[in-house]
Amino acid sequence: MALNYLFIFFFIIAFLIALVKLVFLGDTQVFTDMVQATFDMAKTGFEISLGLTGVLTLWMGIMKIGEKGGIVHVFSKVIGPFFNKLFPELGKEHPAHGSILMNIAANMLNLDNAATPMGLQAMKEMQATNPNKKTASNAQIMFLVLNTSGLTLLPISIMVYRAQLGAVNPSDIFIPILLATYFSTIAGLISVAIYQKINLLDKTILAYLGGLTAIIVGVIWYFSTLDKDAITQVSNVASNFILFTVIVAFILMALFRKVNVYEAFIEGAKDGFKTAVKIIPYLVAILVAIGVFRASGAMDWLVAGVTWAFEQMGVNADFTPALPTALMKPLSGSGARGMMVDAMTNYGADSFVGRVASTVQGATDTTFYILAVYFGAVGIKNTRYAVVCGLIADFVGIVASILLAYLFFY
Repeated sequence: MALNYLFIFFFIIAFLIALVKLVFLGDTQVFTDMVQATFDMAKTGFEISLGLTGVLTLWMGIMKIGEKGGIVHVFSKVIGPFFNKLFPELGKEHPAHGSILMNIAANMLNLDNAATPMGLQAMKEMQATNPNKKTASNAQIMFLVLNTSGLTLLPISIMVYRAQLGAVNPSDIFIPILLATYFSTIAGLISVAIYQKINLLDKTILAYLGGLTAIIVGVIWYFSTLDKDAITQVSNVASNFILFTVIVAFILMALFRKVNVYEAFIEGAKDGFKTAVKIIPYLVAILVAIGVFRASGAMDWLVAGVTWAFEQMGVNADFTPALPTALMKPLSGSGARGMMVDAMTNYGADSFVGRVASTVQGATDTTFYILAVYFGAVGIKNTRYAVVCGLIADFVGIVASILLAYLFFY
């Protein structure tokens, strides 16, 4: 229902603003731009889905090898106690445990192409035990919100963009991003836990979260000892080494259990292709709505209004030129990336605005894209409170990004 209301909201608000611009401001181009946006975003949605087809086919094949090789059992032993607390309705050694962990790990390493297929596999496995196939289960909501909070250890792509646009030290946003995305994840976890009445003070949960915090602190310390070139090199090597090691480990485990690796891959790959096709209408719908909202000028008006409000309160508003990135991030990953690049191009990669935009870009993931793709892949119609909790995580991540940018760069 939430996506239904948002879809309607984007179109109605876009129409009203465009009507005002036409009648009172004489803007005869606005409706042309909006109609063009519907075609452009529909094409973009299809192209994204088409691009996902090969990736989903590959990674769902790899995941099937891992599943038959017993990786689920191994992961359940390692993170079972923690997941049993966060996903109590799944029960012990649920098949989704392995896919959830692989998805989160891939996101932490900034491996988007690997994370999406693993996330879709997790949703499919949770859907198998979901008693109401049209309504999101507690476990699916917890997973989606943790996913949309976008916990990232290695923001490689952002550092690459900064380097290309002339940043003296492209990696200077590494620690702010790591802190912002951590706060976003914790906020998402707490918000869902409140809805689901999960006790986050449980000693098992605290132990695992404490371990994760220790790892993040260790990563921050290690990378703070490296220069900018070493950070980029180590990040790239570590991410891809870990990813390929996982593939080889899956294959070796399957061999040990005398699984026909090739046939297992083909079986999973077929499911990946079907899933990619199923995603198309859901993705096109949300992207077209976002495109119309943006083309109408609603996004620009919103930013201008926020800037005025901060100025009236006497609050420093130097960060507001980076707000388009923040506001676009929950709606469109490529749109937010474009806004980030635009901010760095116009103000400079090492400007305060450029650094705020970069930090915001890495703080959270694309909430509505993820909800549309993941829920659409398994036919979920009623998303319950997933959107609310996802946006809470986004809001905390964005606010943390702005405050951390002031702390580190202003």
